[in-house]
Amino acid sequence: MHGMKEITQEAESLPVEERAMIIDSLLRTLNPPDAEIDKEWLTVAKRRLAELRSGSANPVPGDEVFSKIRRRFEA
Repeated sequence: MHGMKEITQEAESLPVEERAMIIDSLLRTLNPPDAEIDKEWLTVAKRRLAELRSGSANPVPGDEVFSKIRRRFEA
């Protein structure tokens, strides 16, 4: 059996899409999905997408969001 170091090195050599799938799979073992919560999140995601498409919500670039967070927590 491979140790953690060997598994990590092997995983790091994979394409980003495959690494993301592995991460998702491992996270699901720590926090199993809940169908009801997933259903609620899907409803929220669809509503937010509709708001963006209609123009009733304005997107904020990620770098701006993270900049605000950093400034807020630096003090």
